Amino acid sequence: MNSQSSRGRSMPSSALRHLATVVSAAALMLVAACGGTTGNETSSDEGANDSSKPLIYGVFATPLEEPWDGAIHAALTQAAEDGEIEYKHVDSLSTSDAMERGLRDIATNEQPDAIIGDAFAAEEAVRKVAAEFPDIPFAFGSGEKPAPPNLSVFDNWLQDPAYLSGMLAGGLTKSNTIGVVGAMPIPEVNRIVNAFVMGVQETNPEATVKVSFINSFFDPAAAKQAAQAQVSAKADVLFAERDGVIAAAKDADLPVIGMMVDQMDEAPGHVATSLIWNMRPTVDAVIAQAKNGPEAVELG
Repeated sequence: MNSQSSRGRSMPSSALRHLATVVSAAALMLVAACGGTTGNETSSDEGANDSSKPLIYGVFATPLEEPWDGAIHAALTQAAEDGEIEYKHVDSLSTSDAMERGLRDIATNEQPDAIIGDAFAAEEAVRKVAAEFPDIPFAFGSGEKPAPPNLSVFDNWLQDPAYLSGMLAGGLTKSNTIGVVGAMPIPEVNRIVNAFVMGVQETNPEATVKVSFINSFFDPAAAKQAAQAQVSAKADVLFAERDGVIAAAKDADLPVIGMMVDQMDEAPGHVATSLIWNMRPTVDAVIAQAKNGPEAVELG
């Protein structure tokens, strides 16, 4: 487990209270637009058996409890409820081999009009299967470039709300110690964590931000344990970049900042705000490819 920290100077408490109020409102309002296997494949009721609607298949590396994939799933579910698509999905394809087999099976047997998911843990597998099915649009979360003719990529760009949430955390802390639990120190995680730390320093330069990485995209037990260690080190505000941190905040009766989706319901009275990823514009772009043909573009 890796950790980092950052320190600075203090500012008047009255200014902190004012900034916390302003930043809280801003963080709650700001939405960043981007643009298993459990072995269990599920489909939405909306649009089922309706050949006039494109079949979009969600293929996810983690369980849907992980907010990154959960945000994509929620946007696809909403599109199905709106009557725009038929939606099926599979999750927990956590290895490259599982992802490759799952994608090839779905593309061959289900023949979907588009496949969407995350490729961060299986870039090579996703690109290999996409190349085998050039007529099917593939759209995957990725840190790499699109691959013609049919693999589009996207990511979340939540550094701005992360900065605002850091400002909020800087005003909320009483111990001047804030804890962050992230997946791993890769660019896609670092830009969010670094923005959060910069936001803390903006409103409370005296605060220390403790950052731990669990070296996994989904390990709630490890994330909770890392957060509990930060609480033991006097952290009194937490940032849940990974699933499991909110449970630790609830147990310790501390404020926590959620990630990707509105996580208020997970711990009412403890989740101060969440970084919200609006995936619907990206989903709409994938639906357009399903209807009009594949592209290889950056979707956000």
